[in-house]
Formats: sequence, structure tokens, C-alpha cells
Amino acid sequence: MKPILCLVALFATLLSSVDSKETPPKVQVYSRDPGEFGKQNTLICHVSNFHPPDITIELTEDGNVLPDAKQTDLAFKQDWHFHLTKSVAFTPVDGHKYNCRVTHGKTTKEYAWESNM
Repeated sequence: MKPILCLVALFATLLSSVDSKETPPKVQVYSRDPGEFGKQNTLICHVSNFHPPDITIELTEDGNVLPDAKQTDLAFKQDWHFHLTKSVAFTPVDGHKYNCRVTHGKTTKEYAWESNM
């Protein structure tokens, strides 16, 4: 019985050491097709290499959340760092700002989409 208790204690120690390490997300914002004003496209926000998995992703136009966005299931690598992708159909309008707003833990940051036009 003692070896099992030792294994349980070791497992709990390993889990707590993983949970105590916070890694901020790497964020990439891009569109499926090259940006062209007035032409329908897909805005994509890929968030990766973060821990813990407590995260919220919002795709916005001029600060307003774009409706009907789709999000992948939360996935992780062997080192327990997570990744997630959110996307939404949009038609870029000249002068409007498109962002990916990421809240990880208590930190919120915005990442801009660059149309390359």
C-alpha cells in the first residue's frame, strides 16, 4: 500500500509544479485570404503555448465582438502548454480596426489584424 501512496504523492507534486508555472500566450492574427476591402474573408486568431488553460478569445471590429465566431476545442502538447484557434467570417471595411482580444488569467491584451493593403 505504501508504494501506491508514494506514487499518488509524486503525481500530486508534479501536477502542482505544472500549475504554478504561468506561460503567457503567443498570439497570431491573420486572415484566410489576403485582405481586400469589401471582399468576404475569414479572420483567424491562433493562440498557442499558454498555461494554465484559463483563457478567453474575442474577435472584434472597432471594439465590438463579432458574432458567430467558431472556436476549436482546447488542445495541449506533451509539456501541458495549450493552443486554441478562433475564427469568424468578416468583410473588411476601410478605416475599421479588427482585433483579437485575449484574456489569460487576469491579463487582457489586444492584437491587431494587419490587412497588408
